[in-house]
Amino acid sequence: MSKQWTRHLQTAALSASASALVPPVIQPFVPRATYNVPADIIRSYYLGHHAAGLREIATKLPTIGLVLECRDFRVPLTSWNPLLERTLLGPRRVVVYTKSDLGAENVGARRALQELHRSRPGESAVFVGKGTSKKVLLKAIRDAAIEENSLTGMRTFVVGMPNVGKSTLLNSLRKEGMGLKSKVAMTNNHPGVTRKLGTPVRILGGKVDDPAGLLGEGVFIVDTPGVFMPYVSDGESMLRLALVHGIKDNLVPTEIVADYLLYKLNQWDPALYAKFSAPTNDVREFLQGVAKRTGKHHKSRAGVDLQAAMWVIEQWRNGHLGRYILDDVNAASIAAKKAELNVETLSMNQARKREKEMRKARQEAKRGG
Repeated sequence: MSKQWTRHLQTAALSASASALVPPVIQPFVPRATYNVPADIIRSYYLGHHAAGLREIATKLPTIGLVLECRDFRVPLTSWNPLLERTLLGPRRVVVYTKSDLGAENVGARRALQELHRSRPGESAVFVGKGTSKKVLLKAIRDAAIEENSLTGMRTFVVGMPNVGKSTLLNSLRKEGMGLKSKVAMTNNHPGVTRKLGTPVRILGGKVDDPAGLLGEGVFIVDTPGVFMPYVSDGESMLRLALVHGIKDNLVPTEIVADYLLYKLNQWDPALYAKFSAPTNDVREFLQGVAKRTGKHHKSRAGVDLQAAMWVIEQWRNGHLGRYILDDVNAASIAAKKAELNVETLSMNQARKREKEMRKARQEAKRGG
């Protein structure tokens, strides 16, 4: 053994001995500042019955005295649909932010949205959620009907993006307004249940509810199909809609939705998932912790626990991983959304052409790589 190699070993030993006396430096966790949206995720969910429903809404709009437009409070700007915005010009509108209990941590967003609707003529906002009384909304509907002063009563549309809670709202208004518990609109926890305009359902009126006859024959509400956008240019908006179940599961791969959820959880507070994992930006590590805790193991080819991914997504959807909203709601984001509404929306054919061009570009990029 050479003297040089001996000195190297002695130095290494002394260094190791010294470092053993010094506690290791724990680097603070740094969450991802931005999310890199995969280029190949789906950008449309505009189906045939969406287009047909939109045409029927436009045709019957002149008979409507009030529009209830539902938007999911967890994505209040992303679920503001430019197609509906242009179609619904005319009647007074109440924007109903559904599932507001699932965004309870965002008080500032609620104030900003209220200010937005106060500034728009003929428009107001109401926030509803699970267990929330519908009295404020029913009063707004009753006031509009009295102002309309029609002997035949007032017809009302309930409209919005897929799976924002339109049918659930209709059933709730009928129950609270008329005292009738049976459901008249079919509901389910996935998009696409309502596929055509429903039969008008009375939610207010009658001798007991309106003895003075101020509402004429009453207030009738018509359920409508959810209407998506032909094309979503912002990929992160598509991820938000997938996370709130605004499109069918698996159209965006479950592991990507779970990864986006992890990104948002880290922005809010990594302690939200502390029982599953230490703070991490690695979705595999996060889902391994979920699978270990819950016993939900079913790995994909990429090594992702898909059962754990679906389970944790549902936990967030049900409010068990924090009650936050996905959109940033402030003066700047609201102004940006207003500007977006003024941009011409792609038709279905244009959207399909755009998707085809993007697929071709991705394939060429892969071949070039």
